[in-house]
Amino acid sequence: MVIYGIYIVSKSGGLIYNYDHNIPRVETEKTFGFPLDIKLEYENKKVVVVFGQRDGINVGHVLLSVNGSPVNGRTTEDGRDVFDIIGVKDSYPLSLKFGRQRATTNEKIVLASMFYPLFALASQLSPVPKCSGIDTLTADTFKLSCFQTLTGVKFIVVTDPNMQGSDVVLKRIYELYSDYALKNPFYSLEMPIRCELFDTSLHTLLELVEKSGTANL
Repeated sequence: MVIYGIYIVSKSGGLIYNYDHNIPRVETEKTFGFPLDIKLEYENKKVVVVFGQRDGINVGHVLLSVNGSPVNGRTTEDGRDVFDIIGVKDSYPLSLKFGRQRATTNEKIVLASMFYPLFALASQLSPVPKCSGIDTLTADTFKLSCFQTLTGVKFIVVTDPNMQGSDVVLKRIYELYSDYALKNPFYSLEMPIRCELFDTSLHTLLELVEKSGTANL
C-alpha cells in the first residue's frame, strides 16, 4: 500500500496541513540533437516542457540540468541562460534532464482552494439530494479520497489507485486531529496545524498502514 500525501482543508477552503509521504521522484535524461524537438518556456520561475513528448518526457516536466549542470530558474550553475544554450547549433549534442518537481507550498494552497469549489459543485450536480460531495476521485496513476467532518473540515489522502481502506485511514487521521490539534489549547481553528504530537502520530500511522495494511486500525 502506497500513500503519497495527506492534506487537511479548512471549512473555508484554506490549506491548514499537508504532508508528502512517499512521492516518487520522476527524472529522465536524454541526449538531443539540433534542432530541439520539444518546446520549452519559462513559467513560474521554471523552464517547462509545453509541447512535444518523448521517451518519458511529458508536457509539464521541468528542466533540471543541462549537460549535468543543475538549472536554477532559467540559468545553469555556471550562470548561462538555458535558452541561449539550446538555441545555438554548436551547443549540440545536449544532455538534458527533465523531471516532475514536487509542488511548492504556494502551489498546494492553490490546489486546496480549487478543490473546495469542486467539492461543492459535486454536491450540487448530484441527482440524489443531500450528497456529501467528492468521496473518491480515481485517475490512472493515483486515487484521491476525501472525508468531510460535520464542521466542514476536509481530510484528503492521495494514494496508489489500487489501495483499499482509504476511508479507514481518513477516520484515523481525523481522530488524531481531534486528539492532538483540537484539544491543544494553543491551536486556533482555521489556522495551520503546527503540533509535534500530531506530526509524530500521523507518521507512525502511515508507516503502520504501509507495513500491515488497514486491517489492524
